[in-house]
Amino acid sequence: MPLSPLRFRLLVTSLLAVSFLGALDNTVVSTAIATVAGQLGALEHMSWIVVGYTLASTVLLPILGKLGDRIGPRAVFLGSVTVFVLASVACGFANGIVWLIVARVVQGMSSAGLQLMSQTIIAETTTPRQRPKFMAIIGAAFPIAILIGPVLGGIITDTWGWPWVFWINAPVGITALALAIVAIPHLEPVRRGGFDIAGSIALTVGLVALVLAVTWVGDPAQATSAFIAFVVAAVALAVFFVVELRAAEPLVDLSHFADRTVAAGTVISAIVGIGLFSITSYLPTYFQMAYRTSATVSGLVPIATVFGMLVSNLASGWMVSRTGHYRVYPLAGTALGAAGLGAMALLPAGAPLWAPTLAMAVVGLGTGSFMSLIVAVVQSAVPRAETGSITASVNLVRQVGATVATALIGGLIGAGVAAMLPAGLDAATLTPAIAHAHSPGLQQGIARVYHSVFVPIFVALAATYLLGVVASILLPNRRLSDDPGALRGAATESIPAGTT
Repeated sequence: MPLSPLRFRLLVTSLLAVSFLGALDNTVVSTAIATVAGQLGALEHMSWIVVGYTLASTVLLPILGKLGDRIGPRAVFLGSVTVFVLASVACGFANGIVWLIVARVVQGMSSAGLQLMSQTIIAETTTPRQRPKFMAIIGAAFPIAILIGPVLGGIITDTWGWPWVFWINAPVGITALALAIVAIPHLEPVRRGGFDIAGSIALTVGLVALVLAVTWVGDPAQATSAFIAFVVAAVALAVFFVVELRAAEPLVDLSHFADRTVAAGTVISAIVGIGLFSITSYLPTYFQMAYRTSATVSGLVPIATVFGMLVSNLASGWMVSRTGHYRVYPLAGTALGAAGLGAMALLPAGAPLWAPTLAMAVVGLGTGSFMSLIVAVVQSAVPRAETGSITASVNLVRQVGATVATALIGGLIGAGVAAMLPAGLDAATLTPAIAHAHSPGLQQGIARVYHSVFVPIFVALAATYLLGVVASILLPNRRLSDDPGALRGAATESIPAGTT
């Protein structure tokens, strides 16, 4: 029996609320981190409030994806929401930094299941052609969270105090959980063989070591630790690939990547993390230094980028669901991303601010046109029994790509600025306020330094998007089907065709 239109709307509402909750949590908390760490007397450990969350959510993606295929995405989703709410409450009651970091790790582990199972459940309850529209709606949670999260976090911290940054998750999460219990159908799991414990351990060790390595690589005091972590990551990931090739029930089925749709789609998904997510956090600093703007004005460019991403994400999902044709959107989107970042590299120092704002809006428009769509396309290329695993793989390469690229860009900026600054200026203590207090001539010198440092970064990111153009050309030129495909079992339900 198919889902009724009302029940499906409740389902989408619940999934959107939970996805928004997970996406909003990190952006809201980012504003309050300094206040939280200061009141707990642990400013030196402040970064671990974010690193612990990111690390846990990255590592759990493939494990939860496989678990969703084994026991059903409904159980993993409801469990993830429950743990996320409880961990959020625990974060608010933290009376020390160790308590807070542990609670954030648990919160991060559960957050991996929120977005991942939302995408999996949408895939299980729609046809491939219906899927992009609803995947875009769920995917809209991320850019909206970027737009409002920092402001909301500041208001909550200043008005109610930092514990409410975490406690606000409880009423939203409980409401979404109640909707999910009613709306999410029982999706019959496929029970085959044992769980890939060896692969899970190897991948966990490899990803933990890799994330720690890229986190430490920019700190000279942590150079030895970063090197050791890189070695451990390389060995563990090599062991993981060997295990996966031999496992009867691999955590990540590498044979899927022989399919052109999966291979090309995974590369395109990685472009989102490497090409855009990695640079976004550095844009305000770039504009404050290179364009000598205020902190408020510098935030306009990321807002334009994210707004462009939001608009094209929804538009492409709607259009693909109407026509079934998808290849043109990643092809045009990666080309727009390359053009926008290429324009950023070519803009002269001192160009009017509207020019880079427009260039980054183009990057956002391009990226949004395939950000959620490519997940739906890759899902359509594998059996439904592997939906959770392949969704996890696509999200994993995006998240790891963003983490590694962000660390590399940060290291390049730090080293480049330190090497090129005029004598008498210390890169470690140079803030926008200090730079703006110097003479106009020295301000221009600092602006040229930052412009020169960022140009090759923009060029490299534009080249990354060009790689995405090649991957998009390699995508098979097919049309998404209205056939739901082989279902999981008798308990599986789908929406009626007229709902789209």
